[in-house]
Amino acid sequence: MSPGKGHERISYYELEQAAEGFNESNLLGNGSFSMVYEGILKDGTIFAAKVFNVQLEGAFKSFDTECEILRNLRHRNLTNVITSCSNLDFKALVLEYMPNGTLDKWLYSHKLFFDLLQRLDIMIDVASAMDYLHNGYSTSVVHCDLKPHNVLPDQEMVAHVSDFGISKLLGEGEAFVQPRTNATIGYIAPGIRAFQSFLISLEKIYPINYWP
Repeated sequence: MSPGKGHERISYYELEQAAEGFNESNLLGNGSFSMVYEGILKDGTIFAAKVFNVQLEGAFKSFDTECEILRNLRHRNLTNVITSCSNLDFKALVLEYMPNGTLDKWLYSHKLFFDLLQRLDIMIDVASAMDYLHNGYSTSVVHCDLKPHNVLPDQEMVAHVSDFGISKLLGEGEAFVQPRTNATIGYIAPGIRAFQSFLISLEKIYPINYWP
């Protein structure tokens, strides 16, 4: 993908140095296909490096999907990509650093606190991001895994939606049909879960190779 404004594509060596060798002390979090590390570029920019575990099935596809989606999207409530690092056995996205962690940390912590106005602002921010993804770009984007862990408040507590690894791009007039989903259980529509269970039951009765 194209680097962000003012930044060139970064090499593995440069990224490894900037993230202090991907040391555990720099680890910010992890996902299904990746680990996220904090680092500092030569110009002083603090970043979050999303390093994909290429040994996992689906990691390459997840990286390619995020690159395809994020390369053209620009919105104040979406994660900003600074640059990327990609070779045969290493894939990483260099993202804008969000000092306040994830939304779920704020919602479920006994030490952190959101007042009512901040909660309302967060909801408006996320809704604004979703509206842009669905209606504000030439190709509609379905996130597929929206949850508190994928919402990142910045220094001013403005929410940024992140993690587009299983998202879908829809062409004009194309409907979104997803009988199977990799989304987090508990944050997907009940109807999708019910339909998925129905398909699994159907496959037990009629093997998939007998389907028309």
